Amino acid sequence: MSCAHCVARVEKSLKNVDGVKEVKVDLKSGKAAVKYNPKKVELSKLEEAVKEAGYDVIN
Repeated sequence: MSCAHCVARVEKSLKNVDGVKEVKVDLKSGKAAVKYNPKKVELSKLEEAVKEAGYDVIN
């Protein structure tokens, strides 16, 4: 990610996943903090949302 637009794009993509409660993406570190209900969504769905936004997931 290189700009505020990138952050907004990733945040929006993650927030649109059912079961996600809160998302905060840090541009400087390139990391996302996601609060979600694991009974409603699997981690793989969150990773998929990030990839669909055009970014890679690094664990």
